[in-house]
Amino acid sequence: MTGPDREGHGPVRYGPPAPDAGLPVLPALSDVLAAAADAAEGEPPGGGPTLREAACGYWWRRGLRSRPGEVVAASGAQSLLFALLGAYGGDVLMPRPCPAWWTPQVRLLGRPAYHVPVPAECGGVPDPVALLETVRRVRLEGGRPRLLLLSVADDPTATVTPPEMLSEVCEAAVGEGLHIISDETWRDTVHEPHETVLVSPAEMYAEQVTVLSDLAGALLPSSWPVSVARFAQGEEGAARRARTLDILTALGAVVPAPVAAAAAHALDEPPEITGRASEAVALHARTAAAVHRTVVAAGAVSRPPQAGRHLYADLSPLRGRLAELGISDSMELEEYLTGRLGTPVPGGHRFGDELGALHVRLDTAPFLGATAEQRLESLASAEPLELPHVAQALENLRAVFDDLR
Repeated sequence: MTGPDREGHGPVRYGPPAPDAGLPVLPALSDVLAAAADAAEGEPPGGGPTLREAACGYWWRRGLRSRPGEVVAASGAQSLLFALLGAYGGDVLMPRPCPAWWTPQVRLLGRPAYHVPVPAECGGVPDPVALLETVRRVRLEGGRPRLLLLSVADDPTATVTPPEMLSEVCEAAVGEGLHIISDETWRDTVHEPHETVLVSPAEMYAEQVTVLSDLAGALLPSSWPVSVARFAQGEEGAARRARTLDILTALGAVVPAPVAAAAAHALDEPPEITGRASEAVALHARTAAAVHRTVVAAGAVSRPPQAGRHLYADLSPLRGRLAELGISDSMELEEYLTGRLGTPVPGGHRFGDELGALHVRLDTAPFLGATAEQRLESLASAEPLELPHVAQALENLRAVFDDLR
């Protein structure tokens, strides 16, 4: 497993980063980027027509009709979310837990961020009853709730929101006048795509939803940051897009031309891109299932992972043994597991959970190998869990969690 980065563990500097694929860059993507490396002119703010048209095609294939004039691209999900929040105004609501990078964007804008507990069925969305109660309480206290952030395929919980639950949440939000920003970064990492139904809020309430996607979720390496957003049709969506473009321009959050070429190629989804993506999803799904079995066998609680490259575990049933080790909150748990496993294991406080809750996110990439060669071997293997380096990493995890019984 990879070693931890012990530097910069502040609340913003150590986000932590989103779960990485842990795989070398696909040569076909490197070739596209290299071919565009001598481009003298940069992309315009919001992305050039080729990139935006490719994003439209990507969404059309997923049932979301889009036109280039309704799309923007930016250099990374953080800058794009920052621009969206700045363009929409008002107080922001989000589920608890939520992606670690959401809350800092809200707070950097000086906005209140209200975390609403997730339902028992899944993460990624707030419980609809708790959402209504929170909106009404905020208004009574003089706040202006305007936005709801949610993710139907979630980091950190690795769950997919059931359509009926999503419908209840969206109905509650729209009924209270909230605009929805749907982070769909992980929609293409669903472990069982033929058995798991994933629906976008934009399919339910097209005029009240903006869709955000970080292409590092499934299509690009995290070292090439590109994100895209899809706005609603009509005058209101156009006005929001224009305000977002103003902020992106002020930030200089422009996608470099070579990276834009690679992103457009990935969004077109040629066979080599979809093939690598499918193989990576299958590998991470098998690894996540093995990690989940180990964690649950030790007595921890975790929803079965359905998407992404991670899982979220609640170690409160092991509180007695953890107390013996001097661990009473998620910050101490993060430090302990990071040290024992030799890889970052972010605590639940990074994702908006209470400090006293003994929650952690376990990423699957570190189990695939310490080198690019080992990880490619894991990707190519019919039985990756039986490879020596993967089996050893899983055995180390089992030993650490067995010590917590």
